[in-house]
Amino acid sequence: MADLLNIGLSGLSANKTSLSVTGHNIANVNTPGFSRQETVQATRTPQFSGAGYIGSGTTLVDVRRIYNDFLSTQVRSSTSLNKDVESYLSQINQLDSLLAGSTTGITPGLQRLFSSLQTAAEDPANIPARQLVLSEAEGVAKRFNTVYDRLYEQNGFINKQLSAVSEQVNQLATSIAGYNEAIAVAASNGQQPNDLLDAREEAVRKLSEFIGVTVVPQDGNSLNLFIGSGQPLVVGSTASRLEVVAGTADPLRSEVQFVSGNSRQGITTLITGGEMGGLIRYREDVLDVTLNSVGRLALSVADQVNTQLGQGLDLKGNFGAGLFRDINDAESIAQRSLARLGNSDSTANLNVMIEDSTQLTTSDYEVTFIDATNYTVRRISDSASFGPLDITGVPPATEIDGFSLSIGSGTFAAGDRFLVMPTRNGGSDIRADLQKADELAFAAPLKVDKSPANIGTGIVSQPSLVTEIDIYDATAQANLQDSLRNAPPLRIVMGAAGGASQTYDVLDINGNSIANGNIVPGQNNKLTLTVPASAGPPVVLSSFDVELTISGRPAAGDNFTVAFNTNGVSDNRNALKLADLQNKSTVGVDLLSPTTTGASFTDAYGDLVERVGTLTSQARVDGEATGSILKQATNNRDSVSAVNLDEEAAKLIQFQQYYQASAQIIQVARTLFDTLINTF
Repeated sequence: MADLLNIGLSGLSANKTSLSVTGHNIANVNTPGFSRQETVQATRTPQFSGAGYIGSGTTLVDVRRIYNDFLSTQVRSSTSLNKDVESYLSQINQLDSLLAGSTTGITPGLQRLFSSLQTAAEDPANIPARQLVLSEAEGVAKRFNTVYDRLYEQNGFINKQLSAVSEQVNQLATSIAGYNEAIAVAASNGQQPNDLLDAREEAVRKLSEFIGVTVVPQDGNSLNLFIGSGQPLVVGSTASRLEVVAGTADPLRSEVQFVSGNSRQGITTLITGGEMGGLIRYREDVLDVTLNSVGRLALSVADQVNTQLGQGLDLKGNFGAGLFRDINDAESIAQRSLARLGNSDSTANLNVMIEDSTQLTTSDYEVTFIDATNYTVRRISDSASFGPLDITGVPPATEIDGFSLSIGSGTFAAGDRFLVMPTRNGGSDIRADLQKADELAFAAPLKVDKSPANIGTGIVSQPSLVTEIDIYDATAQANLQDSLRNAPPLRIVMGAAGGASQTYDVLDINGNSIANGNIVPGQNNKLTLTVPASAGPPVVLSSFDVELTISGRPAAGDNFTVAFNTNGVSDNRNALKLADLQNKSTVGVDLLSPTTTGASFTDAYGDLVERVGTLTSQARVDGEATGSILKQATNNRDSVSAVNLDEEAAKLIQFQQYYQASAQIIQVARTLFDTLINTF
């Protein structure tokens, strides 16, 4: 009877535990990361009798966790990739709306500015039309400023978010290290602590939402976690940490450092996956390039408009002043370079001068000093190198991608490094400075007059100045402006026609011939005249070239006079050239590549909007794809490990019946025992 009673008791015990495990599964149906469990039974050691071995009941040998490491790894990697794309997409969606918006984008402002220039060119003496140009110029500048501010707000948000994410990573790493220790202790009795394993697995999955991790199982049921290029975030029960600090090259861009004990390592460029990886990828691939693209466009607009205005005369007869802030003012020059922390002289800085805005790129540059005067330059976008160059050259001997470098302050030593950002702050620096409408230089500096005594049908176009006035070199600018104003008039005197050609002479004020040549009557004949420098009187400090066209059939003796445009009130030639800047290729011109002709203002901005739009569209597709992959991976894992309430309910009934059957065995044993006792 005792054997039968023990068999019944073993069944009661085993099925009671199975009911408890099933109840545990049901209670944790909504617990994140929970893997269902099941009991594993085995027979007890049988007892030998004369008739053979007789079973002695059942026993529980394990409470097994239903878990598939491969499927869980898929969930982790899919989670990391999906969160990377989600954080990237959340940022680029904002940027796409900002750049393409009719109220926030730059293209509508540029279109209104050039439309106002067209209107003003139709009546160059109209003050209200000129005032509209000033208003639209201020509107364009503010649009650039607004876009720049929004972009730097995104940069600030990324800095804050990186700090918040790093705190989450550190907390989870510490938690996982604690789980490693607890699991090692709990598993020392030879059995698996299922709930602790689930909790650790969920912590690792949660960590993969913030940063991409590599999981390496170790002896003793521990997991080692690695990030970046193999930095050990968790090793056994020891956790390292991440710190977000101000960038060594740019304090406004936070960097991520891996801290282990007393050692630190910058790993910003090594991080992939998770929310942190998506933020860093967006900043490096999209935000920085967009800031530089907007800045380059702002510099190009300011430079081209100011330069063209400098070639003309205003309503007072003065040479034109800049409509926008000087692109090479002292404050802007000093802000285009940043000294790296740890340089030999913390006060040292470089002056970055924009020499040719048409050749500027959207890249930043790294300057490394070989010694106190020689340095090399690396273009960060493609790692192209320039140099060695000499910083003491006056003027700078080498122009790199439209800018030059010179000593700003301090001293330099071997190993010193600087981050050079020629275009980064262009969107912030642009400002409409011209306040008086009558100072807009819409007239050309030279004009041609036809002698009233001419008898032929010859026509001479209004001259254009071929020699450009350099508005960024004060001495050269003043010399050429004075030369244009003081140069004596030139007379073009036509000679007799002979055959298919006709001669002409260019005479100075004293009647001396300074040039001559031939034209073809009846055709357009382009002439380039050179006004030489002279000691005077009047003094002409700088020679200059003038271009004009003779057409028709001038008669012998007909003459035309080229002189300074003293009263050019109704002259709109320079205003038309200003309006033509809208379609002129002035952005991204590569002088070394004949096939790269550059782009106009609107085309350059359109290319930026198109690039961001394409990246946004691709990110949305990637978001849907990674979301589907994550959902599929989660479903695959859940099909194996998740709790199925219907299945657990069936098990409840099953184990309840088993329990009742075991109890019935005990009842039978009791009945037999009672019968035996009653017999005696």
